[in-house]
Amino acid sequence: MIVPPLGGLTGGLSEALTKTAAPGQAEGLSQGAQANGGTDAGAEPASFGSALTEAVSSLEKTQQSSDSASQALATGTVKDPEAAVVTVEDAQLAMQLAAQIRTKATEAVQTIFQTQV
Repeated sequence: MIVPPLGGLTGGLSEALTKTAAPGQAEGLSQGAQANGGTDAGAEPASFGSALTEAVSSLEKTQQSSDSASQALATGTVKDPEAAVVTVEDAQLAMQLAAQIRTKATEAVQTIFQTQV
């Protein structure tokens, strides 16, 4: 399965993930945070909980816009059918990405709990 880059989605999930980057992490993440309006100097880093809340909120907004676009497409009131289809596909990809992240996080937690000290 091909997974699009985080920047290709609506931006909420990728913004939340780049905001949590520590100062010593990869250069691309810190540049992404600066490109999204974040500043590295003098700003407190966002907590993981708030970043996760923002990501889920963005996913919910994406799903809501997809619902309205698909409803408008079904009723025939949409002016640009291609944009409606792109909105629905974008929401589908965002949901698939969120599901994959959830699965990987669950596997990581299970691995940590199974680690013997």
